[in-house]
Amino acid sequence: MNEPAVVLITGVQAAGKSTVAQLLAERLPRSVHVRGDVFRRMVVGGRAEMTPSPSWEALRQLRLRHRLTAVVCDEYAREGFTVVAQDVILGEHLSEIVGLIAHRPLLVVVLAPRPEVVAERERARSKDAYDEWTITLLDKELREETPKLGLWLDTSEQTPARNGGRDPRPGLDRSPGPVKTTKASLPARGAGKEAVHNSVRSPLSPS
Repeated sequence: MNEPAVVLITGVQAAGKSTVAQLLAERLPRSVHVRGDVFRRMVVGGRAEMTPSPSWEALRQLRLRHRLTAVVCDEYAREGFTVVAQDVILGEHLSEIVGLIAHRPLLVVVLAPRPEVVAERERARSKDAYDEWTITLLDKELREETPKLGLWLDTSEQTPARNGGRDPRPGLDRSPGPVKTTKASLPARGAGKEAVHNSVRSPLSPS
């Protein structure tokens, strides 16, 4: 019997995180889809939104959201569920949440379609995820400031069904494709940033 895993999917808005996470969770016999943005929307009064120049309170709420995501992932995994969690987690925050999630195995998947593809997808959506942020700004933070943890996928030419059909848990080969995930040997909770960076394979696939 395969052990439960936590799969953490990140990327910019309109990268396909929600769709891929849902499709992947639906293919697993005992699974949970954790949407990190739910914790942001739970704040009714006093919500501080993230901007390109975030306030101290916005950063504090973002880190609270990540701590809640980590706790929920760990609790579901402890009960035998494979957890597929997704959110926009960029820059140093990716290392931080990797350190917060205690359960292992933990697999990090970064969806990194080209900016022009993200723009096209955003135009086709019923909601506008970009306010003060621009696609260029977020893509720059993704590619230049986010640590190269886990598996990075340029999904520009791929459909959500194809990505969601890949099961990133080791030992499960439900939909083999040209790009295969590898198990990220992530350090235990509380490990320093250097240990986090040195422990993960699968570097960025150039786009």
